[in-house]
Amino acid sequence: MGRHSLPDGYGAGAAGPRPRVRRRNVALATALVLAVAAGTAAAVRGGLLSFGSSCQDQAVRLKVAASPDVAPALRAAAAHARDNDITSDGRCLDIRVTAREAYKVTDALRSGKRSDVQVWVPDSDVWVQRVAADSKATQVTQAGNIASSPVGVAVVPAAAKSLGWPDKTYTWAELAGAAMQDDRLKLGAADPSRSAAGLLALTRLSSTTASAKGGDTQVAAMAKALSQRTADSDSQVLKTLPRDSSGAEQGNPKRNQALVLSEQAAFAHNSSAGSADELDLFYPKDGSPRLDYPLTLVDESRLTTDESRAALRFMTLLDQPDGRAILAKHGFRTQADSAPDALITRAGGRTPQPYAVSAPEPASAKALQEALGMWTITVQSARVTAVVDASASMTEEVPGTGQSRMDVTRASLLQALATFTPEDEIGLWEFSTKLDGNRDYRVLVPTDRLGDRKGSGTQRDKLSAAFSGLKPVPGGATGLYDTTLAAYKAATASYVKGKFNALVILTDGVNQDPGSVSRSTLVDELEQLVDPNRPVSLIAIAVGPDADKEEAEQIAKATGGSGHEVSEPSQIHSVILKAIVEAGSQG
Repeated sequence: MGRHSLPDGYGAGAAGPRPRVRRRNVALATALVLAVAAGTAAAVRGGLLSFGSSCQDQAVRLKVAASPDVAPALRAAAAHARDNDITSDGRCLDIRVTAREAYKVTDALRSGKRSDVQVWVPDSDVWVQRVAADSKATQVTQAGNIASSPVGVAVVPAAAKSLGWPDKTYTWAELAGAAMQDDRLKLGAADPSRSAAGLLALTRLSSTTASAKGGDTQVAAMAKALSQRTADSDSQVLKTLPRDSSGAEQGNPKRNQALVLSEQAAFAHNSSAGSADELDLFYPKDGSPRLDYPLTLVDESRLTTDESRAALRFMTLLDQPDGRAILAKHGFRTQADSAPDALITRAGGRTPQPYAVSAPEPASAKALQEALGMWTITVQSARVTAVVDASASMTEEVPGTGQSRMDVTRASLLQALATFTPEDEIGLWEFSTKLDGNRDYRVLVPTDRLGDRKGSGTQRDKLSAAFSGLKPVPGGATGLYDTTLAAYKAATASYVKGKFNALVILTDGVNQDPGSVSRSTLVDELEQLVDPNRPVSLIAIAVGPDADKEEAEQIAKATGGSGHEVSEPSQIHSVILKAIVEAGSQG
């Protein structure tokens, strides 16, 4: 599977109260739109935005890009507005809705190019956050959430019966575990890098499993199994179900009997399928994350006052009885505390499945990022060499921990190691000054497959022992430049096609080897070593107050990689995952 632009680097947005579907009335970004919002409210109260008056003057045209699942409902609402002469300041609403995958719109907006739409309704605000976090992207502003749909696991009836549906309930981990243990029950999902439903489920699975003993390894194994059965999008994943209702394909290893699916997607499928092809829906008892459909203004500073008011008027319509009825007819929830029986039944839910349980708190930006990082290195096997600073300064204590920088670095590296699979290739170098004759570095574990046997253990066992055995060199300085150059040469020379190749440099200081190459020479030589046909991402991480972030960034960018700064070593794990996602989104 190729690498896709992920959805890694989420920015936190200000969130206010959420009546009904956790609506988020965000403060609009400019004085213009603030005035528009206030004017809209006043106009509604004053009757200027009437429902029944005949249209006056020229209609206000809005182009809306919407996720394919919600696009039909929005088209129906737009038709209702036209048929009933619903107006904004006396002008008709002429709303044209185009179905577009949210990840494709996200990529287009992040490019910074001028958009051809004024309004965007993705299936989740994780996409909006991704765009908003990119300083080069087109500006986006959430105006509110128009609907919601919980994410669960839809299962063909025969398999659901074997799992005890509807009487037996499961956690996310238990459902995934059942699919891994029973070869007859194949669990599929849309690619989490392209699907909010897939990403939210993966993040929920990760957060509820990782805390258990061996949880990180278990999550990686589950993700690896899931990655073998993904489809490119939510609309494609339904096509992986058995193609007939005779039962002939129920045991087909190429077909999925269970899918990570939103309630609305299951509703739509069951509404068009024959009774024998309908799906049953499990609602995990530890909480179903929800798609929340934010209505979003695109490049609002370029919108006219009429366009802004018309967009907000359309959102108002969707929040009123006629609009809510249209959304409900298409399988969407319109109130956070309401789970309509007819909707649930058509989606495949039955009591005592916990479909009315409140959704868990939205996943944090960090949790989403780490889940995507884990997914990235799971889908495309990685070849990563870690190069760790072993200079004497690594003995210094990390404030408030009672541990040295090396102690915390070791723990973070072991945590990162647990997220890699047996197919990944990982190696370890350490560096200081003159560790091996005149060399500032030493190869502790050559880069190789984690699953390969190495004597009485595996490569993973050998690395785990090596990470645990890292110790600062008494009196050792930081031989950063020569080590970086040597390690990058080795990484490019041993490049493996079809894997994500990376070099991770961890240092808590600046170069202290007076006999090494200069920084400018290092940068020049790194630039010359870069081969587009054999790309190796250099990830430089400056750890602690003595490290130089600017230097890390300059060295890494010479190869097209990324430089990062962390205040303490415990952040290393998250930064490595973030860097891998960033590199993957550019690949």
